Amino acid sequence: MSVGKIHSIQSLGTLDGPGVRFVVFTQGCNLRCGCCHNPDTWECGAGKEYTPEQILSRVVRFKEYFGQDGGITFSGGEPLLQADFVRDVFELCHGEGINTCLDTSGSILNNSVKDLLDHTDRVLLDIKYTNDEDYKKYVGCGIKSPLEFLNYLNQKHIPTTLRQVIIPTKNDSDENALELKRIAQAHECVDKVELLPFKKICQVKYDNMGIEFPFGRLPEPTRERMTELEEILK
Repeated sequence: MSVGKIHSIQSLGTLDGPGVRFVVFTQGCNLRCGCCHNPDTWECGAGKEYTPEQILSRVVRFKEYFGQDGGITFSGGEPLLQADFVRDVFELCHGEGINTCLDTSGSILNNSVKDLLDHTDRVLLDIKYTNDEDYKKYVGCGIKSPLEFLNYLNQKHIPTTLRQVIIPTKNDSDENALELKRIAQAHECVDKVELLPFKKICQVKYDNMGIEFPFGRLPEPTRERMTELEEILK
């Protein structure tokens, strides 16, 4: 029986995939993004233990709220670090007719992850930057990893939403938006692109943990700039 390490659970979320979602935030992350909102999920091995059956028993209580589009989303942390566990949960959820969604950096692609994707209805894939230099400097991996992951999603015809947090002075240029648009158009599995404004409400988490928020001195993007970038994507 697989066991997962879970940071937290949100019973009725509306920002983590289509419709109303039961959102499970896994504990542990292999990256260190400068804009990370959840540094408390980094440590592997921490968190509360759940079996797939325990997660399912909680999900089904909210099934009536999901409607046609909603379901369960695994986020993090990085859920790909616990791919076998997430796969087992998704398989049980499919048995109950519950839609499955995976929110990920796409930084890992191995046989366990591929097995998980066989039970995944939609992927929310973070394309954090559109060049290798920024990926290595501000994320901790190269751009090759998420692009290989995206190529596999395209090969398997898994519906995909590309997401990017817009960070002033880092990736808020017209050139970045155009390259993100090009990446989306080159992969038929991508049916939606979402731009999310960089927020600093997580500063208190860093302060409580006694660590520096790498992007704490950067401004949040204006609504006008977000609109301009969204127009480029159209």
